[in-house]
Amino acid sequence: MQVELVGKRALVTGGSSGIGKAIALAFAEAGADVAINYVSGDETARAVIGSIEKLGRRSMALKADISDADAVGAMFARIEREWKAVDILVNNAGIDGKRMMSWETDLADWRKVIEVDLFGAFHCARLALRPMIARGSGVVLNITSVHEAIPWAGYSAYTAAKAALGMLTKTMAQEAAPHGVRVFSIAPGAIKTRINEQVWEDQQGYRDLMSKIPANRMGEVNDIARMAVMLCSDAASYLMGSTVYVDGGMMLYPAFERGG
Repeated sequence: MQVELVGKRALVTGGSSGIGKAIALAFAEAGADVAINYVSGDETARAVIGSIEKLGRRSMALKADISDADAVGAMFARIEREWKAVDILVNNAGIDGKRMMSWETDLADWRKVIEVDLFGAFHCARLALRPMIARGSGVVLNITSVHEAIPWAGYSAYTAAKAALGMLTKTMAQEAAPHGVRVFSIAPGAIKTRINEQVWEDQQGYRDLMSKIPANRMGEVNDIARMAVMLCSDAASYLMGSTVYVDGGMMLYPAFERGG
């Protein structure tokens, strides 16, 4: 079985760091041309582009706030001019927001998380899907989270957005499947990135986290990237609408190992 993306054109949102960067580089290694979207850090984005081009693939950096529909429209207009369209969209960009109990939430902060994590993915998917549906092929991969199913106190906007993205994935998959287009999600568990550095650098926080992960380790960004390559390839051509949890067993609720 060959797992490759040779000849594919991909767009990865939030592709300049963390999980998005790992996916972008893994796609390039698998043979795809990869555009990355980012919202800040021009030098970091250029470095990722350079790494992709060193692998012999085409690339471009697309600076845009995906919560802004007009900015997303301009981003896809550039893709159309230079690449015609994309074969794979990875909706990875997201934020978790400030930790606040629901009754303490600042409405503007709450809304911003929803606008980035849910509306941003929708803005990108709707524009990517149009040419995919027209030509009868394509893949949309949404990066959700174990928190599409597991509550997370203090992060009601994030959990609501990820749960909604999970159902949006299923609905879009139902709509797109008859046209030869696949839509599905990967839900990462605890992945070692800068966004959660405070947890894994704190001894007590790390012990608490390990109690939630049967695999007894945090995930690495390449755990997600390798899965993304496989699922976006033809090797997974019968996968549609599912959320694939890549979480070291976190969704097994390990506390119940010690009794119900």
